[in-house]
Amino acid sequence: MLRPEVRLEWFVSFLGVIDTGSFSAAAEAVHRSQPRVSMHVAALEREAGVPLFDRSKRPVRLTEAGEVLAGHARAILYRLGTAEEAMATRRDSARGVVTLGSYPSASAAFVPGLLEHLAVSRPSIKVVLVERSTLELDSALSHGEIDIYLRPMAPPVGDTVRLRALWQESLAVVLPLGHPLDELPDPLPVAAVAAYPLITIGRLGSPDVPGFETYKVFREQGFEPEAVQATNQPQTLVSLVRSRLGVGVTNHLAVSTADTRDVTIRRLDAACGRRVAVHWDANRPLIPAARTLLREILEAPIPAGTQRLT
Repeated sequence: MLRPEVRLEWFVSFLGVIDTGSFSAAAEAVHRSQPRVSMHVAALEREAGVPLFDRSKRPVRLTEAGEVLAGHARAILYRLGTAEEAMATRRDSARGVVTLGSYPSASAAFVPGLLEHLAVSRPSIKVVLVERSTLELDSALSHGEIDIYLRPMAPPVGDTVRLRALWQESLAVVLPLGHPLDELPDPLPVAAVAAYPLITIGRLGSPDVPGFETYKVFREQGFEPEAVQATNQPQTLVSLVRSRLGVGVTNHLAVSTADTRDVTIRRLDAACGRRVAVHWDANRPLIPAARTLLREILEAPIPAGTQRLT
């Protein structure tokens, strides 16, 4: 039975298979994994109570029931599109409360300017800031605690989260005064930095740590980072380095927003750094205030010392 609980993304995946002729091509077209597309179609078939594709043929072909449902699916998505157009003309009057998630570096270097602009240009929208570590933000989204959030693109998020890239920043090395690495010219080679105990971003022992940028950079050059401590707070990382507990490796914004007295900041010789994006739940429609905030984030000036991603 087709109930109101049927998800629109099931229709998107279903029509994607029809329009491209295969599940693998549909996955690329709708920006989802192939298992996810297959799962959506299977769920739709369970709800409909009949097969929608004849999988014995290549390319797969619609059954008679599938042809009937395809017409209704296109009509539903068309009506959704017209509803979106109708709302687009009214977004300038969007009002309400929207919850923005962010991690410490972006909270300090990007969010204040964004909120200052919104206070003047969108006074009817109240933004509630929720600051968490990267992985805690993912959990907050899944539990409905935040509407949209700023997050590094590594470690990667699940395929139910949509994102738009914002900026890229380099990785920096934080040294205690008088450290031997400070005698080398900029940028510091990864091999030289890898010879020392490191203080990094994240949490020691977490299975997700290898997905962070520092670990990826070191491993891509054949080195296994020896992390002695990890933190999500830029000022804590700098303080640990100042106490000579290790060499810090973090992102540009982290050091630009911290008190770096009595430490030295150097560039790391790594082609890739941190990439940051704005994220939101693909399965949960954004309220008008959240859509307006998303648009403002995409148009806002990026932090100094970073490069815009398109």
